[in-house]
Amino acid sequence: MISFLEGIVLMAGEKFVVVGVSGIGYKVFAGTDTLAKMPARGNPVKLWTHDHVREDARELYGFAHYAELVLFEMLISISGIGPKGALGILGVAPVDTLKKAIAAGDTSYLTRVSGIGKKIAEKVVLELKDKMAGRGVTIEAPELKAEAEALDALEALGYSQREARDALTQVPADLTRLEERVQYALRRMGEKK
Repeated sequence: MISFLEGIVLMAGEKFVVVGVSGIGYKVFAGTDTLAKMPARGNPVKLWTHDHVREDARELYGFAHYAELVLFEMLISISGIGPKGALGILGVAPVDTLKKAIAAGDTSYLTRVSGIGKKIAEKVVLELKDKMAGRGVTIEAPELKAEAEALDALEALGYSQREARDALTQVPADLTRLEERVQYALRRMGEKK
């Protein structure tokens, strides 16, 4: 099993990166967050990996942070969630937010992923809720609701889910009102353009 790769970025595609390690190129599928953090071609990279073996294929999935790998492996252990679906789930919110949402029984983040309906989202919550509590994940439902409302507001203004999520991660914790959070995120996105 390949658990970790350290090498050089040989090339990056839309959903994968090829990492060169000792003369061998490994094609590693990754989520949007990991790919966004990927260094330019020719630069060193370190990825935590999941070696997914099936009857007809062997694929590597890579993550910039170990916590992402752990949640990914929890998700694919659930019947009905494959590696691509798990990557999609990891792409809708930061890992800590997803863990809190699952612990709180909130399926709204999960159902935003194409191919993840209400039934599968409820199954994920049912199977992982206790595991999240066992790992010391605290449930802060008001925080989740505020985050979801701010995300929805930014999406309604025409920003992509990824742009909105990236901007919201930069909002200071002391800004708690929805209007303040959205205004701050809009200013941050305006600075980038």
